[in-house]
Amino acid sequence: MIAESTPNFDAIDAYGQRLTASFREAGAELVAPSIIQPAGLFLDVIGESLRGRTYVFTDPDGMELCLRPDLTVPACRIYLERDPSAVSVQRFCYSGPVFRYQPQDAPLGHARETRQAGFETFGLSDRAAADAEVVRVTVEALTAAGLNDLSLRMGDLGLLHAILDAQAMPSRWRRRLAHQFWRADAFHAELRRLVQWPAESARGIDPALLARLDPAQPAAAEAEVADYLAASTIDLFGTRQLSEITAGLLEAAQDTRAGPLDPAHARLIEDYVAIADNPARAIDTLEKLATTARCDIAPAIAAFRHRLDLMRGIRLDLQAARFSGEFGRRFEYYTGFVFDLVSPVLGGQSPVAGGGRYDSLLHAVGAPHDVPAVGAAIFTERVRDALDGRRPPAGGRA
Repeated sequence: MIAESTPNFDAIDAYGQRLTASFREAGAELVAPSIIQPAGLFLDVIGESLRGRTYVFTDPDGMELCLRPDLTVPACRIYLERDPSAVSVQRFCYSGPVFRYQPQDAPLGHARETRQAGFETFGLSDRAAADAEVVRVTVEALTAAGLNDLSLRMGDLGLLHAILDAQAMPSRWRRRLAHQFWRADAFHAELRRLVQWPAESARGIDPALLARLDPAQPAAAEAEVADYLAASTIDLFGTRQLSEITAGLLEAAQDTRAGPLDPAHARLIEDYVAIADNPARAIDTLEKLATTARCDIAPAIAAFRHRLDLMRGIRLDLQAARFSGEFGRRFEYYTGFVFDLVSPVLGGQSPVAGGGRYDSLLHAVGAPHDVPAVGAAIFTERVRDALDGRRPPAGGRA
């Protein structure tokens, strides 16, 4: 049996009420997303690092459900219930529990059931202004709760995508690198493979089968794969569909016929993710790297600078803020600016708040198109712990 202390949720919820009061003053509507959510939706969008920490169960009708591991996806579902066309501008806030598996020795602030208070914006077309608004509102809520000594760390997946899009490489390689971004070792290994031996993705696959697959004829390729599996008496297993297997084999077939990635392109990508500095200096460094590499990412750099300008009025020392090219937070639905707010009491492994931009998430949830969206969550117990001066053990996990 796992023994866990029972936190005083009444006291913690009081912090949540104070935080949501600040969000409501900023123009957000208080919503109450359901705790039980459809599991398939979460497992599709949250990413590998959190998929295995989600509590999933099947109800008596056979429906696969989960205890919500975050509140952003449920907030998106409320937005779409109200506006299926996904064209309105909305600001939501909420406070309540989320559930994620944690090992028994998880440090303070990393319980299996924790409280979050959050602020989400949907449909704001001025992305830089919306990003800055979310940081400002989050900082103001924390300040109103009593936390003043905060530091900001940030990243920008928009810059990463701009760099990938500017490189001469097949779109499948861009997708693969973007997918691996949240796993640093796998990301760097994939870059090396593309430079040295792209055909490694086909290792262990019957070369005769790959030779018969034509990417221009996906339906015929799927029939070919089905025949191959049947002839080899190989059954489909797990959750992978025939179409998914075929898509992977088609990519492998294309890789066997592709030349390597230009090492100069790989160096620029590596140099970008290695940047770790004050945001203003970091973007100067990136601009010099891009100019030297003749890589035109000027719009993405201009957007970053504009966001920084809009954030200068926030009660934070932006000179002390940190930008990291490899910072992306844990959820893989993020598409642009991401950030954490850190208290010196708890340290960087247990940020008191975090969030970012997720313009593709609403489409994945069911909207007819992508919707500009950005938000943040405050970890309510960590606010209490920081105010109480309780420091977690070293080695914690955000």
